[in-house]
Amino acid sequence: MSRGQRLREALTSGRGAHWHPTDALVRGLVLGLGMVVLGALAHEVALVFLGAPLLVSTLLALVTPVGGTPVVRVRGLPRTGEVGAAKSVVEVEPGPGAEVLAIRLPGVGEGIGPVHLLPAAAREIEVVLRRDAWGEGVDLRPDHLVAGPDALFVHGPVTAPERGRVILPPVEALPAGLLPARAVGLVGAHRARRPGDSVELRDIRAFQPGDRLRRIDWRVSLRVAAAGAEGTNLHVREHHAEADADVVLALDTRLDVGAELGEWATPARPVAGRAPGRSLGDWSLASRGTTVRPGGSLDVAVRAAASLAAGYLRQGDRVALVDLGRPQLGARAGAGRRQLLRLRNQLVVCARSAGWAQRPVLRPEQVPHGALVVVLSPFLDAEVVELAVHAARRGNLVLAVDVLPSALRADRETPWGEAALRVIRLEHDVRLEAMRQHGVAVLPWGAPVAGVLRAARTARRVSR
Repeated sequence: MSRGQRLREALTSGRGAHWHPTDALVRGLVLGLGMVVLGALAHEVALVFLGAPLLVSTLLALVTPVGGTPVVRVRGLPRTGEVGAAKSVVEVEPGPGAEVLAIRLPGVGEGIGPVHLLPAAAREIEVVLRRDAWGEGVDLRPDHLVAGPDALFVHGPVTAPERGRVILPPVEALPAGLLPARAVGLVGAHRARRPGDSVELRDIRAFQPGDRLRRIDWRVSLRVAAAGAEGTNLHVREHHAEADADVVLALDTRLDVGAELGEWATPARPVAGRAPGRSLGDWSLASRGTTVRPGGSLDVAVRAAASLAAGYLRQGDRVALVDLGRPQLGARAGAGRRQLLRLRNQLVVCARSAGWAQRPVLRPEQVPHGALVVVLSPFLDAEVVELAVHAARRGNLVLAVDVLPSALRADRETPWGEAALRVIRLEHDVRLEAMRQHGVAVLPWGAPVAGVLRAARTARRVSR
């Protein structure tokens, strides 16, 4: 029996995290001793020559000192990461007398990765972890087994702790975002109605006590003086103030639908990571973690929210997150790079807890006066439409981002699939048109930016 076969048997036996003999040791001892005794009794030298090496190797394995507790640690694996590849290091201390290490590491094939046979001299193993989907998941569980000489004594198999990461939703580069109807604050990147110190001219007026001398427009002042106008001849240039804006991202997590209508009633399967089973050779899909449909409405909404948040925060605005299905999972308004990291983490939490709720909730205290409200939803019910319209009536500029897949496909297994698809599209178009008539800018995610700006300007004129 080869060493690989012995390790394979030891992997499937599962006797626990301690040094113990394998079945090969018992078979070798019994078979070797039996062949030597039988050869001596039968005067068969060939049996003695065949059984003696087997018996000697087994006895050497018994007297060879093998001890200690093997230790396997994972180093360099952060709690959060980006979509793509990341590197980590697995540190191994096999203990004295160990010769071979069998460890499960990520690699090609199904599941987290195959079992690798490595010499016990290996102390650091560099692994490459790749995740192509955002969300929570298990990246690495280094289950291992350490074997002594000829794999006659083994330690394990040992089920190691799971090590996972939270892959943040990716951020797409977007142009300058839409501005709310009224900016808030005194510092920012947007033009406010009040006078300030920006470079954009607001008005030219007569000099008043308290105006700075450097703001005097000497050309206008000399022209007025030459015309012989009554009163003061000095005039000053007045500029707009630069203010920041409040942006509220309202995420509808109640529905997660894809392009196939026949799969709308089927729950989504975990795609962010895989979780291990009980043994080294048994790995099953995770029953926990972020479960979204790849390319579905919730996946698109989360990616859009992350990209919009990054664009507005880059301008110095304050961005907040509201989960319409579970308002307690939202994030307060904030600015800066730390707020972007907080929002992306909270988007994963919202997607993990996504599920049906009877009515969407957007409380007035969650939306500052004059803030821009971005509602990301597939708009498959009237409740979310009413929520967007009520927010617009309170004086906010509302932008409705439609994340329903554009290429819907009917259920071919039912005779009324095409009729159901037609009804869903008509009802969806009616809801979008109703929001437009109430001053809500409506656009599908991925629409040209020019169309977005035109829709926002039209909605702003209607709201005013």
